[in-house]
Amino acid sequence: MANKKYDKKADLAGPGISTYEEVEKILPRDYKPLQTPMVRMKALFLIKDYIEKNLCKELNLQMVQVPLIVERESGINDMLDRDGSRTPIEFPCGLGLKNPLNVQVVQAATKWKRPALRLFDCRVGEGICTDMRAVRKDYFLDHDHSSYVDQWDWEQVITENQRNLDYLKDVVKKIWKVIYGAGKLAQEKFPELKTDKYPEIPEELTFLHAEDILEMYPDLPRKQRETEVLQRYPAIFIIGIGWPLKDGYPHEMRAADYDDWITDTSKATGKQTHGLNGDILVWNPITRRRHELTSMGIRVNKETLVKQLEMAGQMESLNLPYHKKIMNDEIPLSIGGGIGQSRTYMYLLRTAHLGEVSVTVWPRALKDICSKRNIHVLE
Repeated sequence: MANKKYDKKADLAGPGISTYEEVEKILPRDYKPLQTPMVRMKALFLIKDYIEKNLCKELNLQMVQVPLIVERESGINDMLDRDGSRTPIEFPCGLGLKNPLNVQVVQAATKWKRPALRLFDCRVGEGICTDMRAVRKDYFLDHDHSSYVDQWDWEQVITENQRNLDYLKDVVKKIWKVIYGAGKLAQEKFPELKTDKYPEIPEELTFLHAEDILEMYPDLPRKQRETEVLQRYPAIFIIGIGWPLKDGYPHEMRAADYDDWITDTSKATGKQTHGLNGDILVWNPITRRRHELTSMGIRVNKETLVKQLEMAGQMESLNLPYHKKIMNDEIPLSIGGGIGQSRTYMYLLRTAHLGEVSVTVWPRALKDICSKRNIHVLE
């Protein structure tokens, strides 16, 4: 494997498999759903209720409302990465207005949540959680990527002293405890989900820095490194996503103005490492592929915001209202993330496709492939 030449730039941004020929190759050929669509919905909403209640309990959060559209000029929308490959839907809004509002459909609520902590008067150790919906029109639509996005977007106020890897790991462990608990409850209430056909949901996460995984598989691009390491550790949290690693490439591109991926963490790790953010990934035994459940991180302060914008060539963003609030200490320091709802349902309910747990649009080519594999998406 090490002798094969790979293009490491190919998967730094833009998720998805990229061709339906590849999708047809990877979808399982021996798939049999464990539940009917109606029973699956009952199990899904059991999981949804459990995760919302227990996530709020573990992290001291309150469920709040969240926007679906924001003004373009606010700078609030999530650009997802820093290469400009995924842009939001825009349209004029306000019938009868001489100057209609320029609005965008959110791609995630990442940057809305941090000012919202001040709006909802959250103190240190308190936070908010949202039942967020978004549209990401530039995704390639495959078995686990959809243009329709549903997330538990959450945010918690922290202090400067909590901006470290120990606090990040502590929060990640609490989140995994909730996801694991939701899976066990679903299996208890719906015994068909507990089957010898698939391995148990791992109770513990393994923490690895992106540099560690690069050292293990120096010649592989990011997605294949993740695939390989998940064979050894079926549930992992990858730390430090966005900073260029020893091979000159970041593990994956990340936007410059929310997660802190630039802070030097070498003293804590004993090697040259950066970043106070990361992703939870699991091995999905149904699709037999890597499966990302959540991205999260300690957010930028004003010093790291400037450094990251400079690295990304986006210094003009400092003129936007959101960025000015960070620079003027008008919004609190925080940690936050987005947990993919349908991704989590797909993993815990043992389905082969996002379309079995969410209703959205899929191209005919994909639906035809799925029907051949006994995968029936909701429409």
